[in-house]
Amino acid sequence: MGQILPQKSDKKEKLNFGVMYAAFNIASDSAEQANSLLKWAATLHNQKYSNRSPWPLLPENSTNPNAKTSPCTWLGLSCNRGGSVVRINLTTSGLNGTLHELSFSAFPDLEFLDLSCNSLSSTIPLEITQLPKLIFLDLSSNQLSGVIPPDIGLLTNLNTLRLSANRLDGSIPSSVGNLTELAWLHLYDNRFSGSIPSEMGNLKNLVELFMDTNLLTGSIPSTFGSLTKLVQLFLYNNQLSGHIPQELGDLKSLTSLSLFGNNLSGPIPASLGGLTSLTILHLYQNQLSGTIPKELGNLNSLSNLELSENKLTGSIPASLGNLSRLELLFLKNNQLSGPIPEQIANLSKLSLLQLQSNQLTGYLPQNICQSKVLQNFSVNDNRLEGPIPKSMRDCKSLVRLHLEGNQFIGNISEDFGVYPYLQFVDIRYNKFHGEISSKWGMCPHLGTLLISGNNISGIIPPEIGNAARLQGLDFSSNQLVGRIPKELGKLTSLVRVNLEDNQLSDGVPSEFGSLTDLESLDLSANRFNQSIPGNIGNLVKLNYLNLSNNQFSQEIPIQLGKLVHLSKLDLSQNFLIGEIPSELSGMQSLEVLNLSRNNLSGFIPGDLKEMHGLSSIDISYNKLEGPVPDNKAFQNSSIEAFQGNKGLCGHVQGLQPCKPSSTEQGSSIKFHKRLFLVISLPLFGAFLILSFLGVLFFQSKRSKEALEAEKSSQESEEILLITSFDGKSMHDEIIEATDSFNDIYCIGKGGCGSVYKAKLSSGSTVAVKKLHQSHDAWKPYQKEFWSEIRALTEIKHRNIVKFYGFCSYSAYSFLVYECIEKGSLATILRDNEAAKELEWFKRANIIKGVANALSYMHHDCSPPIVHRDISSKNILLDSENEARVSDFGIARILNLDSSHRTALAGTFGYMAPELAYSIVVTEKCDVYSFGVLALEVINGKHPGEIISSISSSSSTRKMLLENIVDLRLPFPSPEVQVELVNILNLAFTCLNSNPQVRPTMEMICHML
Repeated sequence: MGQILPQKSDKKEKLNFGVMYAAFNIASDSAEQANSLLKWAATLHNQKYSNRSPWPLLPENSTNPNAKTSPCTWLGLSCNRGGSVVRINLTTSGLNGTLHELSFSAFPDLEFLDLSCNSLSSTIPLEITQLPKLIFLDLSSNQLSGVIPPDIGLLTNLNTLRLSANRLDGSIPSSVGNLTELAWLHLYDNRFSGSIPSEMGNLKNLVELFMDTNLLTGSIPSTFGSLTKLVQLFLYNNQLSGHIPQELGDLKSLTSLSLFGNNLSGPIPASLGGLTSLTILHLYQNQLSGTIPKELGNLNSLSNLELSENKLTGSIPASLGNLSRLELLFLKNNQLSGPIPEQIANLSKLSLLQLQSNQLTGYLPQNICQSKVLQNFSVNDNRLEGPIPKSMRDCKSLVRLHLEGNQFIGNISEDFGVYPYLQFVDIRYNKFHGEISSKWGMCPHLGTLLISGNNISGIIPPEIGNAARLQGLDFSSNQLVGRIPKELGKLTSLVRVNLEDNQLSDGVPSEFGSLTDLESLDLSANRFNQSIPGNIGNLVKLNYLNLSNNQFSQEIPIQLGKLVHLSKLDLSQNFLIGEIPSELSGMQSLEVLNLSRNNLSGFIPGDLKEMHGLSSIDISYNKLEGPVPDNKAFQNSSIEAFQGNKGLCGHVQGLQPCKPSSTEQGSSIKFHKRLFLVISLPLFGAFLILSFLGVLFFQSKRSKEALEAEKSSQESEEILLITSFDGKSMHDEIIEATDSFNDIYCIGKGGCGSVYKAKLSSGSTVAVKKLHQSHDAWKPYQKEFWSEIRALTEIKHRNIVKFYGFCSYSAYSFLVYECIEKGSLATILRDNEAAKELEWFKRANIIKGVANALSYMHHDCSPPIVHRDISSKNILLDSENEARVSDFGIARILNLDSSHRTALAGTFGYMAPELAYSIVVTEKCDVYSFGVLALEVINGKHPGEIISSISSSSSTRKMLLENIVDLRLPFPSPEVQVELVNILNLAFTCLNSNPQVRPTMEMICHML
């Protein structure tokens, strides 16, 4: 509109005309934009708002008369003074559809477009480049595919471009280099391939560059050295190769550099030592070689340095001792040599030090734990020697200690102290001497104690029985003498006990019958000389039992037949007498049976032929006779497995066939003929009469339906498995125990099935999750399915519910778990009285227990296991309020079909943003869910409002503890407040929308 001159006589007339013209244009533009939006909305499937509204995001109760004509009042939209739409924010709006019906040309003034966290699919339209004023574009966390529009460089005003967590592929267009105003570029978690354009070096204003978790190849452009404003650079989990450009040392503002999980080679540039603002440097899992630059000691802001799993050589530079803020140092799995520098002891904040699997020599630094904050110390599998420093003995902060596979010396009873937080100790295969200290029994959290392969003598101190949380105990290959103390029978959490290759004597304490969680017991190569106690049959979870090479006498107890989970039994090289009990046939999971070199006599029980899982046997050098059972394991064994016996026979190569003598044969024939006539003739007559009546009575039952049911049963048997015990018999027992899954036994229902409580004939109680899916869903993927099942059954951790296996037979498919009586954390928190019993110390322990379980699944299982559904309903509490994680891996095994791998897995409110929309499920998804859970435990209810209020790191810092804690409990004491604040800070870190920034569960465990 031109200037209105005051001297003109027609001033009023022209003014009115101009206003009318402008108003007409505004109305016209507004109507065009409204129509464009409504046309696009008509193609969407909105899951959050009613489709009856003219705009999918217009509330149903809206009475705005302009709602259909002016989009400026619509939810998620903003306009300028001229009435033109300048801002569209529809993030997390449940939109399902494509962008192709949205006319971008109708929005010439659009500056802000956020459609993130929806279910938008198909490609990004080329027309999106027709938004000349666009400053902010966020299409992340959708299901978009195809390539980035080649002309994306036309959006020269862009400040923020987020396309992460989609299914985009192809190469990154070089025109991205034209976006010189760009400050935030997020392309992570896609399928981009090809090389990184060197033109990206033109983006001088870039602050964040996230291109990790793609398929990018080639080298890192040296032009990145021009990105001097860059604060965070994430290129990890790609296929990048070549050297790390020394030009990266020019990025003085950089705080985080993550290049791990690539194929980078060559040396670490010394120029990186100039990045004095760097707090995180992740270069692990590459092919880097050469030495660690001493210049890295200049990174005085560094808190996390990870160089593991490379080919680095040379010594650890003493300059690393200058990193006064360093908390985590990972140098494991390299080829480093020389001593550990004494200067490492200067790192006053160091809580985790992992140097294992190198070629380090010399002594440990004397003051390695003078800071009293070291929690995880791992130097195993090196060539270290000498005594254990006094500072290590007094290191009260220790949680995990790995010294195994070195040549350390010293008196074990003097070199280690009492550790209030210690959970794991492994000092195997060193040169320690002396006696086992009773102090280990004073470590209240000790879960694993491994001391095998040393020169330890003396007795096992009974005080070990005070370590109530002990799960793993290995004293094997030492020189221990005396009896096994009966006090070990108090350690009811024990899962693995190995005392082999010592000089222990007497017998197995009867108290061992109380170790009902025991899964592995090895007492071989000792001097036990009593009978095998029958109450070993109480150890119903046992899957490995080795009592070989002792002096056990008397008969094999028939109670061993109750060990239905046992897969290996070795009783060889003892003085056992009598017959092989037929009750052993009850061990339907047995795969390996060794009874060789005893004094067993008599016939081999015919019932052993029913042990269909048996694959290896050895009964040599006994006094056995008679036929060998008609069983695959027996029939396929070599003659060596039978030699040295009295007179075995059968269809085994090298054995004589079983042939009775002529006299015996004749007598037997006459006898059996008489017996046959006396018994069979009356029975035959009765049989004819009953058969005739039976045919008439049951004729109607012999229908096509019965035949099909039989066929179905035969087919379903092909997908029948419960690991560690006989699937068919256990299936039948569970069906009987639940009265065919009667609702009176139902204790819970979920999205994939219902949970029932079943009490078995053995007296144990299991939880059975009956699945909605039929076994047909897994038939095409049986091999992969069984692999997943077997992997899950191998998980053994005190904070994880034991998974026994899977069964699909006839009409039912179900999973079998250990039954935890107290129920879910969600149920307890909803109950005011029960929640009040969970005081602050117990709640903190619950959080730590879940963290330990997830750390085990992520870092100690191979391959790592992602839970995918961490929530309060999947955390169970035992009688001592210990957390037990359940339903691990279920989402994974129920989605083996690759076409369904992107299906949602998890519980809304706990799911990481990228899990709902991304094709890549990682451990960081569990980390996010853990953060939600930790807040819930402290808050007493789901922390939805707290999470939604976290819009920035500053708002997180300003949150007061009194606004978060569960008001049903007394306000925590100052001491407890410190611990809760630490947990909350970790929880908020876990909730970061960027998965790369979230810590690992291993880090969380060390910080809790």
